[in-house]
Amino acid sequence: MYAFTYERPASQDEALHLLKAGAKPLAGGQTLLASMKLRLAAPGQVVDLGSIAALKGIRREAGQLVIGAMTRHCDVAENAEVRADIPALAHLAAGIGDRQVRARGTLGGSVANNDPAADYPAALLGLGATVHTSTRSITADDFFRGLFETALAEDELITAVSFAIPKRAAYVKFVQPASRFALIGVFVAQSDAGVRVAVTGGGNGVFRHTAFEQALAASFRPEALAGIATDASLMNGDLHGSAEYRAHLAGVMAQRAVAQALG
Repeated sequence: MYAFTYERPASQDEALHLLKAGAKPLAGGQTLLASMKLRLAAPGQVVDLGSIAALKGIRREAGQLVIGAMTRHCDVAENAEVRADIPALAHLAAGIGDRQVRARGTLGGSVANNDPAADYPAALLGLGATVHTSTRSITADDFFRGLFETALAEDELITAVSFAIPKRAAYVKFVQPASRFALIGVFVAQSDAGVRVAVTGGGNGVFRHTAFEQALAASFRPEALAGIATDASLMNGDLHGSAEYRAHLAGVMAQRAVAQALG
């Protein structure tokens, strides 16, 4: 490691003051600390958000579930309201990394980092969630902009994410065994507004699969997706799997997600 200053503010206002001065926010640290160890990130000042109570917690509000940015994965997985209202979201959180990662990682940290193989971005895009920040509210469709890129400004802080409660939803992923990230993960949700299908792990960030959405809007059954190909040019290939393999997996995982959503 190298020299940097460490701050642990007790309020959101204090944290924002430090961010405006150029400090780097630290949520669960699952990405930032690893990046610092590898010298991929070198902030001169780190602001630990762990003591800001206002950024934590889960509540129902106006017919939606609102989850604070600093809420840990394990808390989402174990929360009774999440399990009752959006069990697919609880299931997703329970499958992130390992027990140690779930005990440290946070919703806001995962969303802000927008790793192309992360799980939470698929939930946000699949459920049509809204990201609330220190200055505004951003729909998931507008928030994610590509590989590790979001609509967040440098001095902007995610405070919470609100999720509309769907009729049914499910998340299924093909796990890369070493990292526990998704080689391909598919989140499917059906609501009064229609069907949304989000794919993570395959491309340069999470994306909606419109062909799957159209087929499922006509018939919400696994069989409706049979024969619908995913364009391999949208996918990345690496030592874990080719672009063609990931494209094939997207269809398989989507059909399994629909079957799971139907119970």
